[in-house]
Amino acid sequence: MSEYHNPVMLRECVEGLDIKSDGIYIDVTFGGGGHSQEILKHIGTDGRLFGFDQDDDARANADQIEHRSFTFVQSNFRYLKKYLRLHGVTQVDGILADLGVSSHQFNTPGRGFSTRFDGPLDMRMDTSQAISAKEVINEYDEKALHKILGQYGEVKNAKTLAAAIVTARGQRPMETIGEFLDAIRKFAPRGRENKYFAQVFQAIRIEVNEELKALEEFLVQSAEVLKENGKLVIMSYHSLEDRMVKNYINKGKFYGEVEKDLYGNQIKPLQALTRKPIVASDNEINENNRARSAKLRIAEKI
Repeated sequence: MSEYHNPVMLRECVEGLDIKSDGIYIDVTFGGGGHSQEILKHIGTDGRLFGFDQDDDARANADQIEHRSFTFVQSNFRYLKKYLRLHGVTQVDGILADLGVSSHQFNTPGRGFSTRFDGPLDMRMDTSQAISAKEVINEYDEKALHKILGQYGEVKNAKTLAAAIVTARGQRPMETIGEFLDAIRKFAPRGRENKYFAQVFQAIRIEVNEELKALEEFLVQSAEVLKENGKLVIMSYHSLEDRMVKNYINKGKFYGEVEKDLYGNQIKPLQALTRKPIVASDNEINENNRARSAKLRIAEKI
């Protein structure tokens, strides 16, 4: 499993959960199971851990865990409450989310997540869903592409790039990463091509998987299922995710200011336990480059 994905800030995440041996915990991004295996070391026979993941490869990893307290749920975390109810659970003691794409997904050419390999334009975390990167790139209209590239990728020349994609696909539909990169290469700033391509791929990936919408739905549900003093531990890897997490923890909403009751008390379900996000140590970043952009926030149910 360690070859699948090296868990980032493992110690900090597990400490943030403040695990009780008889508690109920959720790892909503199971992946390679690194965080889950560490959590299970702290859970007794009366405790429970649910691991959520929609990826078939994650399911194979979960099948290797033989622990009576562990249950795997093959689903997106946006359906958290639904599947917990199916297992007779309404409240939990802690929830962990390690957002983004796993190392395994990035390193598998056939998944289409990385610009380092040629392969199909896919980027689906759930390979059974209909919409892939191929459909977004070849079928979305210019206005929609402009919006996606600008909002989700923060691409500075998003309008120009959207028009170029529409022109390129008009000559021949794009099927592979190589074909797509050839079509957009001349629009990348010289010397910063890799960063530019990463922004473009991030934008398309977020659209394909509805990542921000799923995160929004998950955050609201997480606050509803946490017990009083239950812990929410979330690690994000880009500013769009981190901003959503920060706003919901601090304000109980994703936009605008925190609401107050008639007595001036803030109306929000969570209390931040970390004033600033926790970041990985220099040693961890040297050993695992993915940790470089990680931001960890911890909150408590009020």
